[in-house]
Amino acid sequence: MFLTKGVGVHKDKLASFELALRSAGIEKCNLVYVSSILPPGCKIVSKEEGLKGLSPGQITFCVMARSETNEPNRLVSASIGVAVPKDRTNQYGYLSEHHAFGETAKKTGDYAEDLAATMLATTLGIEFDINTAWDEREQVYKASGQILKTTEYTQSAEGNKDGMWTTVIAAAVLLED
Repeated sequence: MFLTKGVGVHKDKLASFELALRSAGIEKCNLVYVSSILPPGCKIVSKEEGLKGLSPGQITFCVMARSETNEPNRLVSASIGVAVPKDRTNQYGYLSEHHAFGETAKKTGDYAEDLAATMLATTLGIEFDINTAWDEREQVYKASGQILKTTEYTQSAEGNKDGMWTTVIAAAVLLED
């Protein structure tokens, strides 16, 4: 799996999305959206390495977050959260997608990371207080010794000042063995 992101701006909504896919490097694939499970044993590779494994027309599974606007200066963001269990061989992890209007990249990214980590924590039976802040829960999750890593990958942009469509995407692209 690899993480990628992109931004596209165009007068047409669909063309804006296409340009965001090009910016992310995944425009040549037939994308199939899947839910949020990181398979056991899944290795996370760099975008550069991952792109080498894709070919034009390939059916490609991904978890994608997408946000778009044609309102001038409106902030849009899209993020993928990742939670990897310590036992990567036998336990699956989680991917989450979050897209928002008016949120900074940091806020959107923190939310996506928190969401993925919380889904994994509940699967692993880690006890926590859902009402505590993400920073506090993150420490509880990591202190449990059952979660190896959490991260996020986020793209944000301000809507084009002339009202053209602005699309942001973030994606976790799953590669075949």
